[in-house]
Amino acid sequence: MDDLLQRTAGLPEIRLEEGDAVVREGDVGGGLWILVSGSLQVSRLGSAINTIRRPGAAVGEVSLLLDQPCGATVVASEPSVLRYAADGRALLDSDPAVMRLIASGLAERLNFVTTYLADLKNQYGDSPGLAMVSEVLGQLAHHQGPPARPGSARDPDPDY
Repeated sequence: MDDLLQRTAGLPEIRLEEGDAVVREGDVGGGLWILVSGSLQVSRLGSAINTIRRPGAAVGEVSLLLDQPCGATVVASEPSVLRYAADGRALLDSDPAVMRLIASGLAERLNFVTTYLADLKNQYGDSPGLAMVSEVLGQLAHHQGPPARPGSARDPDPDY
């Protein structure tokens, strides 16, 4: 992701203190953030799901590319510096190298998730509550339709 830091060197830098929000779940996006230094906590539906520490990591790209509200809240978990493109779409449209780097980052994350789910299936596939892993993997591998709706135990018929 060092390449993304190089490609975005001209963007303004924003300094955040611990607890400052980068984006909030449900907010309309449009901007693209690139982590320069620090650490960010990602949460969805109030549950922490990830910590971002890698310089050059993007925030807001999923919302931007899917033209949907932000799907998670991202908060600085320590003093952090981020680069900010207020019009993230314009940045992506103007620089194919940035678009490719964003796509590569998303592909890495998708590969990690599918590898993790496959490992869960191989280790615990017969366990109660994990029977849906095969279906989730199949949907991830072949999803080409309309955007999936998040599902849970409260949603007996999720789109994955």
